[in-house]
Amino acid sequence: MTDQYLDVEESDQDLSAEAVIGQVLEIIAGAKSMPLSSSVIVSRDDVVGLLHAALDRLPDELRQARWLLREREEFLAERTREAESLIEEVRAQAERMVQRTEIVRQANSVAQRILDDANDEARTMRHEAEDFCDQKLAGMEIVLERLTRTVRSGRAKLAAAPAPVETQGANSAAGAEEDGFFDQDVT
Repeated sequence: MTDQYLDVEESDQDLSAEAVIGQVLEIIAGAKSMPLSSSVIVSRDDVVGLLHAALDRLPDELRQARWLLREREEFLAERTREAESLIEEVRAQAERMVQRTEIVRQANSVAQRILDDANDEARTMRHEAEDFCDQKLAGMEIVLERLTRTVRSGRAKLAAAPAPVETQGANSAAGAEEDGFFDQDVT
């Protein structure tokens, strides 16, 4: 039995450390027990040889495992960096979109303010123009009322005055001026 395990160990260098440890377990499990005892008889040389073979193979497997772990960690780190970069890019894009939205909102606000100011200014100018026109019309109304009174007064004087005599022709015109007939300040 001992020769079988050693031959396998010496002939097959491709066995993994796990396989060699499995062989050690088989040796121990298949060992004959000592008479009148629960102890088993195991060939120390076989077990020690197999354990050395397992130890010899462990560093290669550990190096491979470490290399795989390192590759895995590098892969995960690269994917993490890519994810963080993508997240940062998405955040920047979202921030730009929010800023654009904010700029549009501010532009709309400014435009509305300008429109309100223009409407207020137009309303003020319209009221000022109406006031100006009202003042001018009121002034014209006063002048027209004075003119109307002057016309009425002149007509009233003409209606009350005796018909002029032919001999008084030139003197009567001078006398009319003295009476204030053509005076516009008469009320």
